[in-house]
Amino acid sequence: MKNIFKKELFRVFSDKKMIFSLFILPAVVMVGVYGLMGVMVKSMVSDVESHVAKVYVQNSPEGLKELIAQSGYLETAEITYLSAESSQEELEGIKSDILSGDVEMLVQFEADFLTKAQNYTNAGDPIPQVTLYYNSTRNYSSAARGNFNSLILAPLQTAMLQNRFGNLDLLTVFNTQEELIINEEKANGEFLAMLLPYLITFMLFASAMGLCVDAIAGEKERGTMASMLLSPVKRSSIVFGKLFALSLLSSLSSIVYASSMILAMPMMMGGLEEEAGLPMNISMSPVQMLELLALMVSLVLIYVALLCLVSVFAKNAKEANAYVMPLYMIVLVLGMMTMFKSGMETSQTMYAIPVYGTALSIQGIVTGEITLFQFGSSVLGNLICTVIAVVAVAKVFNNEKIMLNA
Repeated sequence: MKNIFKKELFRVFSDKKMIFSLFILPAVVMVGVYGLMGVMVKSMVSDVESHVAKVYVQNSPEGLKELIAQSGYLETAEITYLSAESSQEELEGIKSDILSGDVEMLVQFEADFLTKAQNYTNAGDPIPQVTLYYNSTRNYSSAARGNFNSLILAPLQTAMLQNRFGNLDLLTVFNTQEELIINEEKANGEFLAMLLPYLITFMLFASAMGLCVDAIAGEKERGTMASMLLSPVKRSSIVFGKLFALSLLSSLSSIVYASSMILAMPMMMGGLEEEAGLPMNISMSPVQMLELLALMVSLVLIYVALLCLVSVFAKNAKEANAYVMPLYMIVLVLGMMTMFKSGMETSQTMYAIPVYGTALSIQGIVTGEITLFQFGSSVLGNLICTVIAVVAVAKVFNNEKIMLNA
């Protein structure tokens, strides 16, 4: 077992390509992808903020131009005023330009807007209408609409109410005071709690997949597996030696993945945490770190065992990769399920489900809500599944027909 373990480690660490793909490429990809996403997000936000929108206003009421000039809206938009006599064909052309993205918004005030507002005294009297035409699929158009609502329409409404009632404080029936009661640790980790379980579950699988396929199906294809099976070595020693080595290598590769992801994630956010409302700060106690490490180790063990079990039935690496893909899709789905469980009650027994239960426990660790029972159920569920898979691999290794591709 010791010799097989050393052999697997030597096979990887003596191959520069394997070292690069397992320990260097993941860091480069993570930092590069997240860094690029951060640059693109910053560029998009900056572009929307600096863009001067084309806005058309029809039937502008008296005083609106002065209000627009004082509001600062002209810093973000170029306004063209249309008269009430504008043809329907011209208006349809503007709407078509909004659809294509050449124009951001058309604002139509109803004819005699101020007169109708001033004459409103009883319920049932006509209420003047303001219609905003914009394209919600265009960032520029949505930004122009949001700015117009906050900088123009809201102050206009307040001024008109002031004229109608005089003292607006008389409209206030009661004041509302809010006192925020929040678990800061949970709030800070809320976004990561949604994302990390999914990333960890599939990254661990991805780091183990190539290793296990090459160590089993690859050696069968190259003929080295047959040499080991014909040597005076216990089949169980071959199985456990390979499993321990592959688990260690997969764990090291997953640590590179996780570290690179944590370091690169702030680059993706691009300093936009306040604007996005996604807190990214997280702190874990030594106990939580050990719990997370234990979960990752148990997850690596089950992945290695299952991947070896699948690969052992393949005659070559290509065939093994085809067998592994359904398993890969199952892992992706189980990890992704935890991203959309917000507000849903989770049964305690679900923590014992391999992979899915681990993702739930990782969420609990990040938000500080994990219990000892939940943690133990996740680890125990993974270990039981690992033992079953290892026993199955050991039995298959004793099948000459399968192992020798007969």
